[in-house]
Amino acid sequence: MSEPTTIKVSLSQLAKMIDHSLLHPTMTDQEIQAGLEIAKKYQTATACVKPYAIAQAKKALEGSGVAVCPVIGFPAGNSTIEVKVFEAQKAAEAGGAEIDMVVNIGKVLSGDWDYITTEIAAVNSAVRNRGAILKVIFENDFLEDRHIIKLCEICSACDVAFVKTSTGYGFVKQPNGMYTYKGATVPHLKLMRQNSEPKVQVKAAGGVRTLDDLLYVMSIGVTRIGATATVAILEEAKRRGIGDQPVEVEVKPMAGATTDGAAY
Repeated sequence: MSEPTTIKVSLSQLAKMIDHSLLHPTMTDQEIQAGLEIAKKYQTATACVKPYAIAQAKKALEGSGVAVCPVIGFPAGNSTIEVKVFEAQKAAEAGGAEIDMVVNIGKVLSGDWDYITTEIAAVNSAVRNRGAILKVIFENDFLEDRHIIKLCEICSACDVAFVKTSTGYGFVKQPNGMYTYKGATVPHLKLMRQNSEPKVQVKAAGGVRTLDDLLYVMSIGVTRIGATATVAILEEAKRRGIGDQPVEVEVKPMAGATTDGAAY
C-alpha cells in the first residue's frame, strides 16, 4: 500500500503529538523547570518526567492542559512486578495522567511470556484504577521482530493505551566496544502498528527530531512521539505556515525509511 504524500495538520495537532521529554539523568531541577515551561508554552500533550519530579511538573503545568507523564521501571525495566505496580500507583496518585513503563527486557528475550503478560496486566490495572493510562516501552534496539510482534499482541490483549518503541537510553554495545542507539525506526513503527489492535496507539521515541520526521510517522499511524527537539519542530511548523487552521503539507520519507532510523 502506498504511503500518503500529503497530510492535513494544524499547529495544535502537532503539539498534541508530543510528549516533551525531560528524562536525562543529569537534569537539574532548574533544567526540568525550563523544560516544563517549554511544554506549557507550546501546549504539548505531556511533559515526560522522572518520578521524583511529578510534584514539580504538576505545579508548573497546573491549568495548562499539558498532562504529566512519569516513567517507571526506567530505563532498564528490571524492577519486580510488585515494585512496578507500587511505583505506578504512586505515580498516578501523585498526578501522573499517563504512565510510561519499561517492560522486563530480559524476560522478553527469555521468552517468558506468562511473566510479561502478568507484569503488563498488573501495571495496567493499577494505572487504570487510578484514572491514568499506560504506555508500554519495548526497547526495540534489544529485540528481534518476533519479540516486538508478541509484545504488541500481549499489549493488545491487556488493552493498554500505547505501545512505545524506546526509552532513549537503551544503548547497545557494538563489536568495537562503543555503545550506539537507533530508537524508533520506520520498519519497527510499521511492525508495531500492523500487529497492535486499532485501539492501541503507537508512540515513537528516539529518532524523530524534525518536523518532516514527525509528519512522516503521523502518516504511517503513529499518534505520539517522545521528543527533546520540541521547540525546533514546532517553530519549523510555524515557518512553513502551519497555524491554527489545518493546512495540507507535504510528507517526505523519514531518514531511514528503507533502512534503520537515526540515533536518539
